[in-house]
Amino acid sequence: MDRLRERYPKVAIVHEWLTVPGGSEDVVIELLEMFPGAELFTSIYDPAPWPPIVAGATVHPSPLNRIPGARRHYQKLLPLMTAAYRTFDLSGFDLIVSSNHACAKNVRKPPGVPHVCYCHTPMRYAWDESLLEGEPIGRIARLALPPLLSRLRRQDVEGAASLDLIVANSEHVAQRVRRYWKRSSVVVNPPVDVQRLLALERRPAEHYLVFGRIVPYKHVEIAVQACALLGRPLKVAGTGRGMEVVQRAAAGHPQIELLGRVSDADRDELMSCARALLFPGEEDFGIVPVEAQAAGLPVIAYRVGGACETVIDGRTGVLFDEQTPESLAGAIERFEALSIDPADCRANAARFGRERFREELADAIERGLEPS
Repeated sequence: MDRLRERYPKVAIVHEWLTVPGGSEDVVIELLEMFPGAELFTSIYDPAPWPPIVAGATVHPSPLNRIPGARRHYQKLLPLMTAAYRTFDLSGFDLIVSSNHACAKNVRKPPGVPHVCYCHTPMRYAWDESLLEGEPIGRIARLALPPLLSRLRRQDVEGAASLDLIVANSEHVAQRVRRYWKRSSVVVNPPVDVQRLLALERRPAEHYLVFGRIVPYKHVEIAVQACALLGRPLKVAGTGRGMEVVQRAAAGHPQIELLGRVSDADRDELMSCARALLFPGEEDFGIVPVEAQAAGLPVIAYRVGGACETVIDGRTGVLFDEQTPESLAGAIERFEALSIDPADCRANAARFGRERFREELADAIERGLEPS
């Protein structure tokens, strides 16, 4: 790490937007730990919700930040973001590190300055239109989608072409990088705050748990429908724009509890007491299943995406093959016939810690940018 800091004393970290803390923002925090004094460049910046390491950094928001309502409706500004990132002047920096799942990598790279992209994913909604199913998109906007998505895909490929090193957050994302960008990458799994959860007491009850943002592509309604089919109790913690579908699925089933947003303390209590975490969506990596296993909580997950890399089928949880209530219900019944040791779950999760991320990413950058 010291060699990396000496070699690149002035670092620019580029991130999509700094509005709501989440898994990709944890990567930004770790990058600031790796490169103290680095400057942040982002499309939209809300200074309110960040810890001191972010709030105390030098943050450069793009011109989009001046648009009224941008902090709340930043996704609607996506067609303008590549142009916004290209307004940044990154001359004078020794290294650019982008944290990318949309347009952050599309900044202008000064001659001779290496650009490392930590890729959460190529732009998923540009390449996989099924992710837009269930989203509240008006008729006129849907008519405009085909040319817009075509332009976003073109910008995604063009932005990737100039990268000196791509680090993918999972093997699943590395496959997408090969498919869409025609580029190779090295895999470094993202940081997960497992240390605190490893010591969480396990007191399992009968209910299952869904935790996280409730948005259409996560298909929380499948977990609700599966538990309704089996008559199993389920607690759903979280909120989001997919809540209406979940509420309809839960109607008439008193064993399904919709808790809304919960505190960190309540989340820990829910993880301590749940029988297993249900994870019916496809994620690029998936932080929540790792957090659950760190707490000793088994995971029942859809067998696509990052869950295949973080859940050991039959040992730390169960994987199911179809995104249907019936397939998940079958997995729940299979899980109930198993005896899963919480210690195995914790040991599996321990390999995804924060310090490990910094060490692996530093090693990948040193090797990938080794002078020829």
